[in-house]
Amino acid sequence: MKHVLSAMVMNQPGVLAHISGMLASRAFNIESLAVGETEQPEFSRITFVVAGDDKVLEQVRKQLEKIVTVVKVVDYQNQDLVERDLMLIKVSTANHRLAEVREMIDVFRGKVVDLSPLHVMIELSGSESKLTAFIDLVRPFGIIEMVRTGRIALARQKSMSVEDALKPPPTYEEAALQ
Repeated sequence: MKHVLSAMVMNQPGVLAHISGMLASRAFNIESLAVGETEQPEFSRITFVVAGDDKVLEQVRKQLEKIVTVVKVVDYQNQDLVERDLMLIKVSTANHRLAEVREMIDVFRGKVVDLSPLHVMIELSGSESKLTAFIDLVRPFGIIEMVRTGRIALARQKSMSVEDALKPPPTYEEAALQ
């Protein structure tokens, strides 16, 4: 089973190396990894996907929480969440097949970001299954090059009162204590 975890970390050099090294030394395989600055520049969010049963997930979470630079760990298991991957892919348009490729791009709500006489570069975001389905459909045209980000995810907001909606969000220190 795949598990999506998010770690809020201090935005310092070496944090990602420390976390990935800890996971590797314990034989945890990271299937997907994405890191980026948050709305507060002193923190970054690391979102990663690991495979394993609930026992594996619990070990990963506990090991992450032991790291000093990790402020908070969120396990998205059993939560309603929005998750996305991003892909750039170059597809051959030789043999005058651009129109066919454009139809697929439109169906998948992709975006053409570069065009040449021999290929088209497409930007596509969505679920892992959506990107995989697109790859499978354009493979017969010839995939020249492709790159994908790791998965990013956020839990959906539960319904709240108007008063709560107007309150400023908690700081990460406050959120970590909850």
